[in-house]
Amino acid sequence: MSATLIAALIKIAILIGGLMTAAAYLVLLERRIAAWIQDRRGPNRVGIPLTKVRVWGFGQPLADGVKFILKEEYTPAHVDKRLYVLAPVMILAAALAVFAVIPFGGVIAPLWEGMDPIPLVVAPTMNVGVLYVFALSSLAVYGVILGGWASNNKYSFLGGLRSSAQLIAYELPLGLGLLGVVLACGSLDLDTIILRQAETGVWLAFAQPLGLIVFTIAAFAEAARLPFDLPECEQELIGGYHTEYSGIKLLLFLVAEFLHMITAAFLIVILFFGGWHLWGMPAEQEVSWYVALARAVILSTKVLAVIVFFMVVRWSWPRFRFDQLMALAWKVMLPLGLVNLAAVAIFQELQLHFNPDGGLPLKLAFILASWGVCAAAWTAVAIAGPLVTDNRARRDIEPLET
Repeated sequence: MSATLIAALIKIAILIGGLMTAAAYLVLLERRIAAWIQDRRGPNRVGIPLTKVRVWGFGQPLADGVKFILKEEYTPAHVDKRLYVLAPVMILAAALAVFAVIPFGGVIAPLWEGMDPIPLVVAPTMNVGVLYVFALSSLAVYGVILGGWASNNKYSFLGGLRSSAQLIAYELPLGLGLLGVVLACGSLDLDTIILRQAETGVWLAFAQPLGLIVFTIAAFAEAARLPFDLPECEQELIGGYHTEYSGIKLLLFLVAEFLHMITAAFLIVILFFGGWHLWGMPAEQEVSWYVALARAVILSTKVLAVIVFFMVVRWSWPRFRFDQLMALAWKVMLPLGLVNLAAVAIFQELQLHFNPDGGLPLKLAFILASWGVCAAAWTAVAIAGPLVTDNRARRDIEPLET
């Protein structure tokens, strides 16, 4: 077995182990944040197994996992059994495969003489990582639709339909937010996008604020988190597409949901917040082990901050109605995404014409102009459709006569 293959297997094992552990303990973190927002204690009783140590409920994820695994594997008689089993496996496999192109810190020196340098990414030769991520993220919707269809249940079917409509509607603003980054960096490679931001020292969050807002809101919707959890809202659809699921199959759906949130956080950090870059860090691709470790810590810290933001929003923001969800996508996010793409294209052309060497004063002028475009676009949208997401009761609608 070659050294390259051994290194790839080790990276895959570390990545999957880290993601599964992170998903488990992020559930505990979210429950603690929910308790903090709702002014209660949260999970704090389950400690380390076979001991009396109870530290902040650290045993809770293990207890939850064992509960799911030991539950009876029940399959309702009225479902389509092949699609019913395939749906959760498909959605989890797609969610895990996305991380093959996520870069964690450049390239480190080989462990022994004769060995090639080790890139800190599972698939280092994939220079179209952005396309790969979006292709696999689009596959996730098929897992949801299959689960809703195979369950042979009206609530599950409605959840699957809602999910497909929602994901298709928000794919467009998500892609438009991403295209601004691709235009600015001139690459579809995630590692190259980070290097461009590290070389210039300007994160795209500052240069493209409108793109960041559009991409973040669309990523919330793609991850189906509150206030965009219409496909599974308990009050209306009693769980939506996974109403008929239990045990390990339900666990696969829930883990995939958290992995989608982690993927969205990684993409936001890599595309708009410089990935592993921090001012003062070397911007070279090939680095020492110490620098690689520092980059991994910086990247993880940024991703954790975005995930905490996701969680705080989930527990403090009311759910949209479905008509509001669609109106937000087509009447607000899509026009803003188009404005951002046009503005970035114009600024890039002007920068190539007037400032090909990257002078600081003109670069600052373009950043200020981007913020001006962002403020003007939001003002125009607010004036054109001020009630798109208004949750107040509609007095102009007459109730149906019975």
